[in-house]
Amino acid sequence: MTSYTPREEVDSALKVLRSTFRTGKTKDLAWRKWQLKQCWWMIEDNEKAFIDALKTDLHRHAFESMMMDIGGCQTDVLVHIENLEKWTADEIPDAGFFFGTVGKARVRKEPLGVVLILGTWNFPLATIMMPVYAAIAAGNCIMLKPSETTQACMRLVQELVPNYLDSSAIRCVTGGPEETSLILEQHFDHIFFTGSDKIARIIAQAAAKNLTSTTLECGGQNPTIVTKTADINLTAKRIAHTKLLNAGQICLNANHIFADPTIHDELVEKLKTWNDKLYRGNESQMPHIVSEKHVDRLQRMLDGTKGNIEYSSTIDRASKAFGPTIVTNVNMDDSLLSDEIFGPILAIIKATPDEAFSSIEDTPGPPLGLYIFSQDRKEIDKALSSTRSGGVTINGLMLHAGVPDAPFGGVGLSGQGSYHGPYGVRAFSHLRTVIEWPGWMEHLMGWTYYPFKDENMSKVVVRNKGKFKRGEGIADQKIKRTGWFGPGLVATLTLGVGVLAIGVQRGALVLR
Repeated sequence: MTSYTPREEVDSALKVLRSTFRTGKTKDLAWRKWQLKQCWWMIEDNEKAFIDALKTDLHRHAFESMMMDIGGCQTDVLVHIENLEKWTADEIPDAGFFFGTVGKARVRKEPLGVVLILGTWNFPLATIMMPVYAAIAAGNCIMLKPSETTQACMRLVQELVPNYLDSSAIRCVTGGPEETSLILEQHFDHIFFTGSDKIARIIAQAAAKNLTSTTLECGGQNPTIVTKTADINLTAKRIAHTKLLNAGQICLNANHIFADPTIHDELVEKLKTWNDKLYRGNESQMPHIVSEKHVDRLQRMLDGTKGNIEYSSTIDRASKAFGPTIVTNVNMDDSLLSDEIFGPILAIIKATPDEAFSSIEDTPGPPLGLYIFSQDRKEIDKALSSTRSGGVTINGLMLHAGVPDAPFGGVGLSGQGSYHGPYGVRAFSHLRTVIEWPGWMEHLMGWTYYPFKDENMSKVVVRNKGKFKRGEGIADQKIKRTGWFGPGLVATLTLGVGVLAIGVQRGALVLR
């Protein structure tokens, strides 16, 4: 029987974390940078151990573990170290002369306090360490709990955290559902969770009892729309490859495809071709399903489908191997779409783009990712304006989650809140507005005190000043162009010319 962290040890650890946070120790940028560097060394020194643990838990090839888990963690921590001062610096709002210049208005990023981070099993390193980096960078004390489903990774993280990180401020605990429920009874200043929307509801209910804020990174039935203008061969290659990664066990993976009727058959044949090329003969490199319970869940979905199984491969409960499977003639009421598939099964629905948009919006809760394969800008723009999702990748899958300095997260049932880069620091921070009001302002603001005088009414009445007129309709509205084609473009070009001129001058000096 697996042993987990005893409740009294969890209680003791939480007391230590609260005590440490009150000292202000973790607010020191030097401490934060030190701990981020220790995170680097924890993974760097134990790279092979992590590869072996991921092989044990998920049958992952070393290359895939480096690409999808370990390498991502190493890149992320280096980016946090490099940008720590920038991401944690005070922000200066556009507050005008009195609040901004006179009052020195600024927004401080204050750590929330003692935070709980709950990882999940499909990426047992990345889903625990990447939020930890953000929480450290923001200056918090941390209790982290890796997923108990991937036991080898859980034990490794549990062993290494106290050997590398400051135990007065960062503690690792373990537990199954029962132990986690007890942990959630404690009061934290923020809870960060990655996992299913079913468990997220439990987390949110527990957090609500203490009015604790949460970041919930869930998943959803991510749809892929393939239109008649798509490059079908390239589309099939990218979809087939992505569905093989981690045996399809990725919250961002394509769940089902809406294929335009005019290209449906061609797409199915190309998917078969690419599955043969990528999977056949390479079975030993393929990840496996995480547990027999999850193999059984996928098998039940297949057994209940009313669609046509067009392509199948190895399914072995004992080894948990589950190869790519393609099912056509699927509708939205099929057993395959009763829940997130979270495996290498690809359900294909014959539908026009408009029919796809309608089905996506009829599905409870926006998905975490939406994927559009099209060469037609009007089709792409309509897809973006007709649907909702956490993020979008056009002519690819999952890539929006890797955009530097951009937020990653869901909306509605696919999650709440976002992180990655500076958005991770913000997720674990309170934005605290500060202003310093000088004494001499009394000479200007004395009229705001009691007793009020009617002659000062003009100073508080707000007027339109003719900026818009009564009776305007929607056709009368003028929309300012922003971004690349607005004033920002002029400023960017002007700055670019100036930088180029300076560069030419410096080059001339060097040549002399």
